[in-house]
Amino acid sequence: MFNLTAQAGTQDFGHGATSTWGFNGAVLGPTLRATRGEQVAVSVTNALDQSTTVHWHGMHLPASADGGPHQPIMPGQTWSSTWKIDQPASTLWYHPHPHGETARQVYRGLAGMFILDDPATSVATLPHDYGVDDIPLIVQDKKFDDAGQLDASPSGVTGMGILGDTIAVNGTVGPHLDVTTERVRLRLLNASNARSYNFGFADGRGFALVGTDGGLLDTAYETDRLQLSPGERAEIVVTVRPGENAVLRSFPQDLGMGRFDRFAGGDDTFDVLQLRDASALAPRPAVPSHLVGLPRLPRTEAVQQRRFELTDDAINGQKMDMNRVDAAPVQDSVEIWKLVNTDGVPHNFHVHDVQFQVLSQDGAAPPPPLTGWKDTIFLPPNVPIELIMRFSDYADAQTPYMFHCHMLYHEDSGMMGQFVVVPPGGSPSGTGHLADPTHAGHH
Repeated sequence: MFNLTAQAGTQDFGHGATSTWGFNGAVLGPTLRATRGEQVAVSVTNALDQSTTVHWHGMHLPASADGGPHQPIMPGQTWSSTWKIDQPASTLWYHPHPHGETARQVYRGLAGMFILDDPATSVATLPHDYGVDDIPLIVQDKKFDDAGQLDASPSGVTGMGILGDTIAVNGTVGPHLDVTTERVRLRLLNASNARSYNFGFADGRGFALVGTDGGLLDTAYETDRLQLSPGERAEIVVTVRPGENAVLRSFPQDLGMGRFDRFAGGDDTFDVLQLRDASALAPRPAVPSHLVGLPRLPRTEAVQQRRFELTDDAINGQKMDMNRVDAAPVQDSVEIWKLVNTDGVPHNFHVHDVQFQVLSQDGAAPPPPLTGWKDTIFLPPNVPIELIMRFSDYADAQTPYMFHCHMLYHEDSGMMGQFVVVPPGGSPSGTGHLADPTHAGHH
């Protein structure tokens, strides 16, 4: 049983007392942890002065427990949800999802990690001592007005939303981590509104990417750069040496806009976290090459294909409508979703309830960081991406899940749609106008 209270507070980001929101504290929220097979119950009390929700990002659960815009929590009220954990070990998170207000509420500090354990899909030789060699890192950018308060005004000419010039990690600016082991596992969460990060180390050292949104990869991937767009997570293992300082940094990156990348933060460099290594380090095993079995969803199993085009704060030409159902996958069926960003600026795409696999990126097989389970994926302009996913277990023709751009200004502006999972032979139902559920590129 978890109890969360969304509340106001203040935090010192280097500008004095800045007004913030948090769960059970001034900013961010506690790390929640559960094991596969457990029945989870969460009660969320809203002590704010406006309505909110709490969405369990990346979680496979009934639509009524998802915490999207259809499950509002009014000021002074408590909302409770319960579900059974049934998915691989992974790094998930939770955050508000009220329609039109998500960006501002997340930016003010309402976010936290939700870690899932599962002996069958974890690796005992990876660092796993939470807070010692297994560290959550919630990365957000902030900007401040002259009074030291959070400035939520959209930045630049690209319509990206908030791009801050100050990086906070776990609510702290300029943080350091005292490392006491030869290897450390960093669970990276990009909880920013609009900014993508290109993580690496200042001295050029490599690291092992071992997990993405929905769990561990089948094979560890050695690299020295890792791009994460808003909402994406990754688990990396870095090897350190006694007595040194290693700096985790975000480097310039290709956002697909050419010379206009700089207006979306593509040219920016930030120091994120300093690792301060002890003079003597406890030994940790090397990262194994093989991690977990990762069964692939075969293309031939798909019974439906849909196309989603993102442009002008809309998906397939339609802005979000709380009373419209855009797709109705059949329970336990497999579908292929074809995505393309034709907007000229970066977007990404998050699907509630399911973890998907990437079939192709720009017509080719996905690169190693996209070979695992994902629920959020970066969409550079004019690069088509194919996803495959199974809509298992839960059917509810009346309560929708969301799909949307997770650059939150875009989501709030209308770049979001809804789907319901229906039983075989079923159809969506509910109140208000319901569009043809198969209009979204059904063919």
